[in-house]
Amino acid sequence: MMRSTVIAALVSAAPMMALAQTADELKNDEKTPGDVLTYGMGYSQNRFSPLTHINRDNVKRLVPAWSYSMADNRGQEAQALVKDGIIYLTDHEKTVALDALSGKQIWKSVIEYPADTTRVVCCGIVNRGAAMFDGKLFRTTLDAHVIALDLKTGKEVWRTKSADPKDGYSMTGAPLVANGVVIAGVAGAEFGHRGYLEGFDPESGKSLWRTYTIPAKGEPGSETWPVTPLPTAAARPGSPAPTTPSSISFSGGPAIPRHGIRSIGWAITFTPTRFSPFNPRPARWSGTIR
Repeated sequence: MMRSTVIAALVSAAPMMALAQTADELKNDEKTPGDVLTYGMGYSQNRFSPLTHINRDNVKRLVPAWSYSMADNRGQEAQALVKDGIIYLTDHEKTVALDALSGKQIWKSVIEYPADTTRVVCCGIVNRGAAMFDGKLFRTTLDAHVIALDLKTGKEVWRTKSADPKDGYSMTGAPLVANGVVIAGVAGAEFGHRGYLEGFDPESGKSLWRTYTIPAKGEPGSETWPVTPLPTAAARPGSPAPTTPSSISFSGGPAIPRHGIRSIGWAITFTPTRFSPFNPRPARWSGTIR
């Protein structure tokens, strides 16, 4: 999917240094196939390009023009973004900007995180992409940070800690920007935390709000999530068994309504039945999928 997305965008791309993006450009992303400015090629996330240069008759004549190695043997799951002839790619440890026509690296920004972070990562040691807005590229990190990079240089503009990996949180999803807010979700539901979406100021990285996908005790809707203690084995060594809703939330990439009025997120709720760093003994959790 990533490869076809890149090909569709590169057909009309012209290499030049990227400029700042506006909210209107993001809203119209699916109507401007020369660029890919958002995850999913538009807020509808249809991943569809109306370009006709490549069709069923000539697709067989496509051949590689260049190649670039991310130099990592982990999963490569990120969707590329393309702006003004420059491709932006991410993986779990780096972000790169490449000239679309030559494949030449323009800049590379390396991410460092504690080695033990990989013990608590949900869903693979990967990253699924970035967001761009107003001259910055936004991405998440395995150790649950959201960072902003300068589009022209790759230099870090700000870094905000959203959660602690020791509590089972990680971030692998691609952020989205809506109404001038950078929105990111968390991974790691099998480790017993409450999933959430968080909004950040794109200029400073300041957290603006956080919305949990499962209500805490006393919050609206909490009566539908009975609180029961998890087995002692589910607690980290040296810590008490946590108390959490009987079903646990996993927040994926946020979805943005077509009109961009407010942000919403999707969540999968389930009770884990696999081992984790918080579940060192072979205790099994059971429950139902909702």
